[in-house]
Amino acid sequence: MVSSVALLFGAVAAWAVYTYVSGLASNIAKARKANLPYIVVPAHPYNKLWQITFWIWVPLIKRLPKSWWEGWLFVLEPDWGYRGGRKVWEPFGENFLVVGPGAISLFTRNAETIRQVTARRELFPKDTTDYQILTMFGQNVLTTEGSLWRMHRKVTAASFNEKNAAHTFAESINQTHGLISEWLGPDGKGHKTITTAEHDTMTLALNIIGYVGFGLRLLWPGQTLPPDIDPKLAKYGSLEPPSGHTMSFAQALASTLEYLLVLLLVPWSVLKRLPFKWARNSWEAKENYMGYMDEFLQDKIAEVRQGEQPKDSMDIMGQLVRAKYGKSASESSELCDSDIIGNAFIIIVAGHETTANTLHFTFTELANNPAAQRALQKDVDDICGKDDPSTWNYESVINPLLASHLAAAMNETLRLMPAVPEIPKHVAPSRGDQVIIIDGEKHTLAAGMTVGLSAVSVQRNPRYWPTRPSKVQPGQDDLDDFEPERWFRSSDSARDEIEDGDTEDYGGFKGRDTSDSLFRPARGAFIPFSDGARSCLGRRIAQVEMLAALAVVFQKYSIELAVDEWASDDEVEKMSAEERRRLYKKAQDMCRATLRKASSRLTLKLHGGMHVPIRLVKRGEERFVNVVDTDELA
Repeated sequence: MVSSVALLFGAVAAWAVYTYVSGLASNIAKARKANLPYIVVPAHPYNKLWQITFWIWVPLIKRLPKSWWEGWLFVLEPDWGYRGGRKVWEPFGENFLVVGPGAISLFTRNAETIRQVTARRELFPKDTTDYQILTMFGQNVLTTEGSLWRMHRKVTAASFNEKNAAHTFAESINQTHGLISEWLGPDGKGHKTITTAEHDTMTLALNIIGYVGFGLRLLWPGQTLPPDIDPKLAKYGSLEPPSGHTMSFAQALASTLEYLLVLLLVPWSVLKRLPFKWARNSWEAKENYMGYMDEFLQDKIAEVRQGEQPKDSMDIMGQLVRAKYGKSASESSELCDSDIIGNAFIIIVAGHETTANTLHFTFTELANNPAAQRALQKDVDDICGKDDPSTWNYESVINPLLASHLAAAMNETLRLMPAVPEIPKHVAPSRGDQVIIIDGEKHTLAAGMTVGLSAVSVQRNPRYWPTRPSKVQPGQDDLDDFEPERWFRSSDSARDEIEDGDTEDYGGFKGRDTSDSLFRPARGAFIPFSDGARSCLGRRIAQVEMLAALAVVFQKYSIELAVDEWASDDEVEKMSAEERRRLYKKAQDMCRATLRKASSRLTLKLHGGMHVPIRLVKRGEERFVNVVDTDELA
């Protein structure tokens, strides 16, 4: 008996070793055929088991002689492109392969490669298996491919137009006043240290997408619903849970997003029975959110059947409902109720967290770079003047804003800290091996190979971006520095474009991601919203939202880094300008060190309670930003 068991285990072990070795050998052969630099790793970075347990193995591997692992271990650590910077690419150039026993991947920071991959959607589709956990509320435009994606894209894209961008602009102005009130405090004077900036920009973005996307009026603390609000919508905006719920809609949505990874990774049947507080909280949030969305769906179905039309919002849910239940619905046999809720959920997540993170990082970087903040404020003064923001006309100001230091600051944040540092694609298994051309040479990519488009790396590639000596790191260029002024430089970067292999109109905004008045990098070198047919549907809406928020805040206020850790307010008041510069330098160094610790879960952000404390002060009452970096003021 013992010998039989031993024989069985021996056979299993032999089979595992054979599978491992043969798989590795096969993938090495494919790598050689591609004629690109490659490294061999014991476990592929996309392997789920490795992703769960890497924190155990990496420290153990690093105890071995450095020469054994220094050339390959970096790719097995999360966010290696963001954390490692350009130096990790130096041995390989702009493209390299990672070969594991079960998979092979191409990683690229080459704009030409990126353009070819994003232009040929059918040949290099998104690997939807990595996104299936995001179908927990239903299939959606993010998790589908092929004809099913085409249907989802066309239905959802109908709401993303210039009319709704104008609605977004107006609501962003309105909600930013709520953000300012929150930051000024009850006395309205400001000068208080804010450690919740990330949470507050999340609330701002959530309130905006809630209204312009779904017609829901969400409130800041201390606000009340307008008396003429539709009674059907009042329950969603109330700060108190309505009948049948234990959380308000805003609480349910915020908590669902807070516990999103738990809800994605833990089976709900298991989650419901776990005795932990986090399990109870995530289950309660999910149950309340699903209850609200089911009720909202039924309300929208009733509206559509009664012929009601949206007034001043994108009405994404209504658009989806009309596609199924409207009189002229052409997709009614394909779109189901769970698809409607699934798309609504994805649009809330994508239109909320990514924008909120970018705004948070932009505010932080502007506080950390006073010269850039002053230049931005000058443009706000020139474009918007002292007029009440509620009177700003979208058509009159949007193009000047897109060509201003506000857009430059936004673009620079997206360049340095894109919400998704690496965009996943793969070579369609059913279409065979594919050939791409890099610098005039042909390279064969094996069918099924994954392709990681490293946004954070191509956006710091000196081949595509104008550089100057760094003011922060002596002896280096400024590509790792926040320099919005970069977007006003000229460059000889190549702008040759590869024709899209997919010319079908899928709806949505079709313009460029940057103004023609600003620096335009080579196509494929700036991809914070991805590129091609699968680029972000809401990029125009996000840009408008962020520009409006920046303009409203900086019209009357400045943002400074808080220095509480080193000096009290009374001590600062007694300091000379030079002493304040030295003090602020400590806060700037701390800010940069903290931002370098950002990491990706769903998006790139600060996790684990990390934050950069800031202060909102009225213009003219600044303690630091008017005396720091004064020699850099253009």
